[in-house]
Amino acid sequence: MSVIKWNIRAGAYYDSVVLMQLQRGLVGLPGIIDAGVVMATPANRELLLANNLLPDDANANPDDMLIVVKADDEKSALDAIDKVDELLTRRKSATVSEDFRPRSLNAAARQLPDANWVLISVPGRYAAGVAREALDLGKHVFLYSDNVSLEDEIALKKTACEKGLLVMGPDCGTAIINGIGLGFANRVRRGPIGIVGASGTGTQAVTAHIHNLGSGITHAIGTGGRDLKSDVSAITAHQSLDLLSRDPETKIIVLVSKPPSADVATGLISAAQATGKPVVIYFIGYPSPSRRVGNLHFAISLSEAAEIAVRVGDQESKNIEEPPVANLNLRGLFSGGTLAYETMIGLQAGITPLYSNAPITDNQLLKDPLKSEAHTIIDLGDEFFMVGRLHPMIDNDLRIRRMKQEAADPEVGMILFDVVLGEGSHLDPAGELGPVIKEIRDKRPDIEFVAMVIGTDDDPQDIHSQIEQLKESGAEIFRTAAETVEYISLRMSKNNKQKYAPVNLEQLKRPLAGINVGLESFYESLITQGAQAVHVEWRPPAGGNEKMAALLSKMKSKK
Repeated sequence: MSVIKWNIRAGAYYDSVVLMQLQRGLVGLPGIIDAGVVMATPANRELLLANNLLPDDANANPDDMLIVVKADDEKSALDAIDKVDELLTRRKSATVSEDFRPRSLNAAARQLPDANWVLISVPGRYAAGVAREALDLGKHVFLYSDNVSLEDEIALKKTACEKGLLVMGPDCGTAIINGIGLGFANRVRRGPIGIVGASGTGTQAVTAHIHNLGSGITHAIGTGGRDLKSDVSAITAHQSLDLLSRDPETKIIVLVSKPPSADVATGLISAAQATGKPVVIYFIGYPSPSRRVGNLHFAISLSEAAEIAVRVGDQESKNIEEPPVANLNLRGLFSGGTLAYETMIGLQAGITPLYSNAPITDNQLLKDPLKSEAHTIIDLGDEFFMVGRLHPMIDNDLRIRRMKQEAADPEVGMILFDVVLGEGSHLDPAGELGPVIKEIRDKRPDIEFVAMVIGTDDDPQDIHSQIEQLKESGAEIFRTAAETVEYISLRMSKNNKQKYAPVNLEQLKRPLAGINVGLESFYESLITQGAQAVHVEWRPPAGGNEKMAALLSKMKSKK
C-alpha cells in the first residue's frame, strides 16, 4: 500500500523552474511513485487534490513551499523528504554562478549601474510592487508575471509614460531588445524589421519566419495581452510604434496582436499610418479594411505578416506632402448606399468615432440622420430622406443643403461626396455642385472637399468635363472608393499626436544590461547571450505575511 508524506517550508519562495526541477528530482528517487512541489496557492492545492497528492492536514499558506511525495513505503517517502535540501543545493551549483547575489533591487542596481532593464517574474501579487521600484530607479520593465490587477497595469504604464519608460506586460512572454532575447524569444539575426507584439507566441512565429526568410529584427517589443483592451488603451503599443518610427535602423514595422478592442484597433491603425514607415498589421480575428491602405499592409496570417515585411523591406511608403486637415471631423454625403458602406468599412479602421445612418456596427448608429456627429457618413439615398423627394443621383438639392449645413460647423475639416454618372443620373451634377463648393470655400478656405467620381468616357455627362469642373471648384478627385479611403486615412492620420513622453531611443540601442527578479532561467538566458546581468535572490516581503508587509511598506514610505 502506498504512503504519502509531506513537508512545509514556511515563507520559502522558489521560482517555478526550481520547483519543477525539484519535483522531477524527487520522482527519480527509489521507491517514489509521484511527487508534487508547489507554492501552496489555492490553485496549486487544487491541482494536488486532483492528483490525489493533497494531505488532509497540510495547512500551508500561499507563500509556503509544499512538498508532497507518494512512495511505495514509508521509508522511501521519508528518505525522499530528507533529500530535498541536497537536491536544491545540487541544482543551484549546476547553474551559472555569481560571486554575490543581491537580495534587493536597489542593491542590484548599485551592483550593475549600467542596467537599463528589469525582468520580473515573481508571483503576480508582488509583481506590481517590484515593477514600481524598477520604474522609480529609471529602468524599463519586462513584466513576465501574470495575475497582476488591471488597475496596477494601468497605473504602472501611465507612470512609465510620464518617465519615458516602457512596461512590457504583465504576462509578456517574449521580447528582443537590441539583439538580446527576453523571456521565450528565439535566436534571430539583426535586420531592418521592428515588431510590436501583443501576442508572445505570435511574436515568436513572426520573428522566426522573418529569420528563416533571410531577414532580421531590430527590436521586438512585447506589450502583454491586455494592452490592446479598451481599459489599457494600448499604452505600450503606442509607445512602441512611436519608438520604432524614430529608429533609423527600423525600416518596416510589424504590428501583431490577439483580437484587440475595436476602438483600440482604430487608434493603433491611425498611429501606424502616422509613423511614415511601412507597417504590416495582423490583428487576429479583426476584419481588415483592405489589403493595403497607403503605408499600411494588412496580413491574414502570422506567416504572411512576416513575408510581407521581408518583401517590402526598406521601400519608401507613400506619403502625402500636404499638411494635415486643420479640423479633424469628416462628413461624407453619399447618393450611393454601397459606396457609403464600402467607405465606412475602409475608414472605420483608422478613424474614430465614426457614425452613420447606415452603420456597420450598432455603436456607429447616428442618433439623428439630420444632425451629424464627429466623423459622419450619410447615405442620402436612404428611405428616411426619400419621402416625397427625388433620389440624390437625380436631384442635388438635398446634398447642397447638407453641404452648407456641414460647412457651417467649425469643427468640420473635410466634406466627402460621390458623383455617380450614367443613364438616368443628373446630366450635369458638377455644374450644380461646383459653384456651391466655391461659395463655401470663399467663406472657409480651410475646409477640404473630396469627390469620388464614378463613371465612364461613354456616359452622357462627359466625365472629363465633370472632373474638370469639380477640380476648378477646389475639390480633390478620386475614381474609386479604395483610393478615396487611402487619401482620407492618410490625411487624417497626420493629426495623430504622441500622448506621452517619448521613450529614449539611444537608451534602447545601448547594449542590454538587465536585473532579473524571479525565474533564474531568464537570468541564465541573458548571460548565455552575452548580456550583462544580475540575479536578485528575491523573497516575498515579510516572508509573505501581508499585514506585516503592508506595515513595513508604510514605514518605508515615511522615511
